[in-house]
Amino acid sequence: MVLTADLPIVVDPEIMSGSPVFSGTRVPVSALLENLEVGVSLDEFLENFPTVTRDQAVRVLEFFRSELDDISLAA
Repeated sequence: MVLTADLPIVVDPEIMSGSPVFSGTRVPVSALLENLEVGVSLDEFLENFPTVTRDQAVRVLEFFRSELDDISLAA
């Protein structure tokens, strides 16, 4: 299942036990957040996970930012 046409995330019980992954990969989206949390740069993350494209990572981060903006507006 693709979450939205604009979001490069797939949730499929056959891939990584249903964890959200970047489309076309087996890389969990949480890996991006975990790497950024410990200080890994986006460039380093992309080097470590070459199946994830810069566009995919940026689109996911933009999605999270827009969700935070929505939460702020709702408060």
